[in-house]
Amino acid sequence: MCCATSTTRTWRSGCGPARRPCGTSWWRQDGHQGQDGHPGQDGHPGHTDLTALCAEPHHEADPAADRARWDAEQPGARDVAVFLLSGGTTGLPKLIARTHNDYAYNARASAELCGLDESTVYLAALPASHNFPLACPGILGTLLTGGRVVMLAAPQPQSVFAAIEQEGVTITAVVPAVARRWLAHAEEHGSAALRTLRVLQVGGARLADELARGIQPVLGATLQQVFGMAEGLLNYTRLDDPDEVICSTQGRPLSPGDEVRIVDAAGNDLPDGVPGALLTRGPYTPRGYYRAAEQNARAFTPDGWYASGDVVRCRPDGNLVVEGRDKDMINRGGEKISAEEVENLLYRMPGIAQVAAVAAPDAELGERICVFVVPQPGAGAHLTLDAIRDGMATAGVARFKWPERLEVVAELPVTKVGKLDKKALRDVLARTPQGV
Repeated sequence: MCCATSTTRTWRSGCGPARRPCGTSWWRQDGHQGQDGHPGQDGHPGHTDLTALCAEPHHEADPAADRARWDAEQPGARDVAVFLLSGGTTGLPKLIARTHNDYAYNARASAELCGLDESTVYLAALPASHNFPLACPGILGTLLTGGRVVMLAAPQPQSVFAAIEQEGVTITAVVPAVARRWLAHAEEHGSAALRTLRVLQVGGARLADELARGIQPVLGATLQQVFGMAEGLLNYTRLDDPDEVICSTQGRPLSPGDEVRIVDAAGNDLPDGVPGALLTRGPYTPRGYYRAAEQNARAFTPDGWYASGDVVRCRPDGNLVVEGRDKDMINRGGEKISAEEVENLLYRMPGIAQVAAVAAPDAELGERICVFVVPQPGAGAHLTLDAIRDGMATAGVARFKWPERLEVVAELPVTKVGKLDKKALRDVLARTPQGV
């Protein structure tokens, strides 16, 4: 659905019910073949030749009859509607089977929470196949409420600002790296083009508090933090939340049916304010990945709880604060240090445009803190490890949280959807333990 050029395309609501592709075999979420399954070209039951599926119909086919045939097909509510890809950066992506009923609820409930209606104009500038721009509330939520969708091939600020002004965009979604570029562009060129933009959703990774506080003053839109996963659970800050909640938390669950536990390494529930591993289950969270028994044994408990790999803490008001990923916790000689906390501390220092804290292997302590820093223009010469450590000392930060290695880089690696790729940074450190 993404455009191949920077030209915008718009899509209006009025789509019929979701349907199975013509002439394909299909699979239920439990992995069993549907009743019309047949061997694909490779001879394996249930396999489909995607090249043949996407090919133009034969010239002798009757398009009207073909359309009528499939218009008459009604999918079951528990049939798989879409396969999403897991968004992690630590291994091979898994298939997430989302059913018609759970994914429709995902999109509709999100649209209601975000206040979408017929006047909504949603800009999709992130890859449209990802859960965030697709259904949180995204493209589907907008169309299901009668709104209009504008699509761009990439979230470059020049083309985005022009599209927002031209199309009257009211809501869009970005990842933190994109939000940072938009803020820089608006500070240099102004934000008059964004006068119709009411809501800017930021998700996909933790948004630093310092950046969050700049969204409304600089861009003029209400920030909505979104912390969720293609595997189900979605958390949103509400549009009428106090600024302190919007800028320093990642929101609370979408559904009254969402269950959340925060546990220690032994699986014991932790009190409010104490970081731990996130477990969740609920009405739109599947019970397993598609045909991935080994991964399911690691990620799902026998009673249906999904271990997301996120380290979070719950505030007394019910809002969650993301401390990082379980692999984002740096274990320095037994002291567990949140990479997110280190990054937020560095963002308060002058001259730093982007920062990523990761664990550097160490023979003595197991791991030490390494920070990869992208300096602001002209600040590179002044960014030294000693300067950073002096800044932390001045701020009263405990010494064991001070970085012990600094790598100044031109840019940080990101995944295809724009998330910071810390696995790539850890790989760099593994290859060059004594320095880059």
